[in-house]
Amino acid sequence: MTKLLLSIHVIAAILAVGPIAVAASMFPRFAKQADDERSAAIARVLHRICRGYAVFGIAVPVFGIATGAQLGVLTDAWLLVSIALTAIAAGVLALVILPAQRRLLDEPREMLGTVSRLAMTTGIFNVLWAVVVVLMIVRPGSTTGA
Repeated sequence: MTKLLLSIHVIAAILAVGPIAVAASMFPRFAKQADDERSAAIARVLHRICRGYAVFGIAVPVFGIATGAQLGVLTDAWLLVSIALTAIAAGVLALVILPAQRRLLDEPREMLGTVSRLAMTTGIFNVLWAVVVVLMIVRPGSTTGA
């Protein structure tokens, strides 16, 4: 059962977080060129990808916690830090990135500092996920093997 849960967790992470990371990183470039109809259309699609995969992304912590419970590591520091960073990344996505994208799509003229702040915030989101991946692989202090 543990291998099944871990497999679903990893697949969900790749299929959900990967597209969000890429689409969110590409969005500011196309939002800057919102006067061009093609760029505006691409920005709308990128926002839809981020929003849609964010919902699917809920599976990542659900199966991650189930896997951690199966392994008996829910109280290990590396997992608790990973959970906290995942929650922060989810908050950044839901409370900052998606609303900023929506604002830029609704009011493309009001983008002066918004696009650069959005690009920076997206970078922070991606770094948070990179740290979580490293923690999942390295598992500092873990006694479960690795």
